[in-house]
Amino acid sequence: MFMLKSLFSRVWNDPNTSELAQLPTGQLYLVRPNSIKGSRECIYNDAMATVRRTPTEHHFHLVVTKVYAEGDEPTLEEDDESEDERVYLLDEALQFRSSTFEGTTSFQWADLDGDEGDFFEFVALGSNAPTAAFFETSILKAMYERKYLRSSDSATEAELAALTYQPPSPTKASPATPKAKKVAAVASPSPAPPTSSAPPTPAKAETKAKAPPPEAESQSSQVSERPAVVDEEAQLYVWESDPVEQFAFQAGVRAYIVENDEFEYYLTAIENGTYWLAHPISEDLSGRWSKNLLSFTWTHLSEEGVASSWCFRFSDVGAFQRFQREYVRCVWEVTNKASWAKIKADEQQYAIDSHSFDPDTEMHDVSDEEEDVEDELSTVEEENSEEEEDSDDERGPVRMPDAGGKNKLLANGYKNGLSYIARGKNIGVFKKTEDDTLQYAATISKLLTPQGKQFAPKKMMLHQQDATLVLMNEQNPNALYQMDIETGKVVEEWKISDHIEVNAMAPDSKFAQMTPQQTLVGTSHNALFRIDPRVSGNKLVDSEYKQYTTKAAFSSVTTTDKGQLAVASEKGDIRLFDSIGKNAKTALPALGDPVIGVDVTADGRYVVATCRTYLLLIDTLIGEGRYAGSLGFDRSFPANAKPMPKRLQLRPEHVGYMGGHMSFTPARFNSGPESEEQFIVTSTGNFVIAWDFRKVKKGRLDRYDIKQYEQQVMADDFRMGDNKDIVVALSDNVHLTKKQALVKPTRQSLATPTSSLRSRSDIVNAPY
Repeated sequence: MFMLKSLFSRVWNDPNTSELAQLPTGQLYLVRPNSIKGSRECIYNDAMATVRRTPTEHHFHLVVTKVYAEGDEPTLEEDDESEDERVYLLDEALQFRSSTFEGTTSFQWADLDGDEGDFFEFVALGSNAPTAAFFETSILKAMYERKYLRSSDSATEAELAALTYQPPSPTKASPATPKAKKVAAVASPSPAPPTSSAPPTPAKAETKAKAPPPEAESQSSQVSERPAVVDEEAQLYVWESDPVEQFAFQAGVRAYIVENDEFEYYLTAIENGTYWLAHPISEDLSGRWSKNLLSFTWTHLSEEGVASSWCFRFSDVGAFQRFQREYVRCVWEVTNKASWAKIKADEQQYAIDSHSFDPDTEMHDVSDEEEDVEDELSTVEEENSEEEEDSDDERGPVRMPDAGGKNKLLANGYKNGLSYIARGKNIGVFKKTEDDTLQYAATISKLLTPQGKQFAPKKMMLHQQDATLVLMNEQNPNALYQMDIETGKVVEEWKISDHIEVNAMAPDSKFAQMTPQQTLVGTSHNALFRIDPRVSGNKLVDSEYKQYTTKAAFSSVTTTDKGQLAVASEKGDIRLFDSIGKNAKTALPALGDPVIGVDVTADGRYVVATCRTYLLLIDTLIGEGRYAGSLGFDRSFPANAKPMPKRLQLRPEHVGYMGGHMSFTPARFNSGPESEEQFIVTSTGNFVIAWDFRKVKKGRLDRYDIKQYEQQVMADDFRMGDNKDIVVALSDNVHLTKKQALVKPTRQSLATPTSSLRSRSDIVNAPY
């Protein structure tokens, strides 16, 4: 390695120099040694690689940029997933090393979002030996500064060389030996902002610790002298948004979990006897674990309502796993007010494994390139159409007479672009117009039972080709009510049973709403049954009724296009049935948090379950054993191979920007008989959130877009058969919002003044 010290000193010590080293020509490859997709894929045929300074001291990026020939520049506006530039935070976790490809110098680094063993390779075409050596040394100096948080001027060649990754010797592993996961991860290989939320690699080196926050002293009084259930060495970081968004180092601490009382635990950090924090443990922390990063991040909401985001970075895998196990146990006990020892060992491990955030595997049937091209083309088409619509958005809300109450329920029809929103004892009807706006159409006033009693529907569902609405009445949980939409009157009361209370309902199949089908599905707290309004007397079908354990606590039900059923419970477990009247083919253990809503793709492949602070995405495809290739609705998973749910949750720093409190509404896939599921939409507070389902299947679990509204979001869903328009019911207003109006979350987009929250959507003020 040639140490051109004078050149390094001149370049690195000039704070105005943003680009420190560059390879102007080359090619970027993604190498997948263990993939059936092919071992080598060219990402950029013409590219340049740059070592770039970031606004944060001792932090640098490796930036690989696609180079266009003159006249070949792209003409389409790129979205945030543009593949023209890839940014990698320079950290030891990248496993950087030099190599050769077909006689040309190359540089390799790990694909931290890919499978084990995948790596990127930049082939430095046309670069001479001194240029390549200068570039390599610049990479190592950047990694040195991030690791030790100090200047690399005094670093020796040996210290820099020690940061070069040495790949293990290739050996033929036994099939029974599980792969070791990567120890750390830093940045996504997709485009990133000029900051990173990943804290630096843990190091024993001296760093300048900061002072604890003022509230730490008062917090510590709650937990001093209390027994610790776990105690590990860690580095403590806090999210800072000024001058740059990042997790900033605070101090080297002892990370504790302290038991304050029965089923009451605190997360604490102590440095030389000084408390940095004492945060009560609950799901409100929105904790995220990353085994790749050996980190735990969470959000704390103070008594004054101020949200802050924190991070522990552990020194080794053992410390990380010990702390994670105890945290999961504690949060489970806090949520359930019961002893962790009451659940089986395999269920305990299932709960622990479900907390992993690392996108270490893709789901099986993902087709990458074609979907990305289609997505990009549709994005441009949508953006062009939105530009034409923006002028319409400024016409202001339509005022309606107030009928009391707040918007509560939403049902989107497939006929005539109609949507129905329940508000107190009334139902508002809204219509999508030919000019692609939302218009108030009518009010169905003062819902009355056949006996003449007013009621506010608890739940509602469109039925029989959108001719009727089926309503649940909290005052009479043993019955359902059929409302004729044309007349706006409740025409029938369907008595289900004298001793069974209906708490959830679903169509016979995913799109039965579009057919004359009269039967539907219902659940009570411990039973699953068919309802047939045509039978005399009670409408429950005795031959299609199954009662389960008295403590089943069913909370929600959904059906596939074939009529298979997914049933979730307040305990958090999820059961998959091929039909009513039988035991579940698959029963997934409870994770401890109540499931408040469940949805399924039309083909039954994926289930999304909503808990208060996170979503669970479950792939029902059986991957091994006798029934490999079948779905968990039709066959049982092997006992040792139950599907591990992917946990979808917001980043702690985003939760902090949004006020620190999370309470998701039931998540839904966009759906339609001719539509493929592409998005998952939900909401919390004043925000609508949509995950790109295709990216989630690729393992990109935190790729979501958000839009803020002027009021609390009560319900939201895509229009039937549409993946572009989302109907959003606020407490008073109703929006028709384009999916593309949702944007990548930033401090600016999550803190937009409410007076400017009306662009790119059609708003109806409808306190009808």
